[in-house]
Amino acid sequence: MESRCTDCYGAAVAERNQEDYVVATVELNGKADSKTEATIVIDKIATETLLVPILGTAPLIVNRFTEKAKRQMLDKMQGRKSPKGIRDPEADYENAFYRFEDGSYGVPSLGFWLATIGAARFYSAVTMTALKQFLLPFRGEPGTDGTMLVKVTGEPHMREDAVTVGRTRDLRYRPEFWPWSTTLTVSYVSTLLSRSSVLSLIDAGGLGVGICEWRPERGGPFGTYRVDPDREVEVLR
Repeated sequence: MESRCTDCYGAAVAERNQEDYVVATVELNGKADSKTEATIVIDKIATETLLVPILGTAPLIVNRFTEKAKRQMLDKMQGRKSPKGIRDPEADYENAFYRFEDGSYGVPSLGFWLATIGAARFYSAVTMTALKQFLLPFRGEPGTDGTMLVKVTGEPHMREDAVTVGRTRDLRYRPEFWPWSTTLTVSYVSTLLSRSSVLSLIDAGGLGVGICEWRPERGGPFGTYRVDPDREVEVLR
């Protein structure tokens, strides 16, 4: 009799445990269902692309890193002396150009982008690190050496400059454009930067950083520019 009651008690406990398990399962399933119904929505990043007209405000000195200069640098790194040849100013001048396949002149688009990124130091509202994510590298077309370029409008002439290399003085023959202009293709995240902010940054980069040789960033007065006030900024999308 006692054994039978014990069995009945055990069966009742087991039944209650089973009911608790069923209830717990239903509750867990309910929670799982509620989580499934909560959908995360991620909107597409909005971008805008502009064609920005640029007007040079100081002469532009171009100096492409030639194959000859690369060989001389490699020789120096490996402890070899580069053979000295007869100096040809005209050849130095021609080799210093960035060119497209059709013979027209260009300047690296990366230089304008870096100048615009560098303009962040003039503002407290944005950092250079943030701008590298909000402002895409400016578009260009490949030149004869593969460098991505923007086309420069202007007539170049040869300039001769005395420069110090190490402890020796040397002469450099490079192209100078003045006056000059170009157009930049600029894409940016429009939900994080306004159009006017982008144009202000381009202006600031042209004023305080500049591009190419002897620019303000390198202690010189050349290679400065601004957004051309006489030409319209075109919105591509």
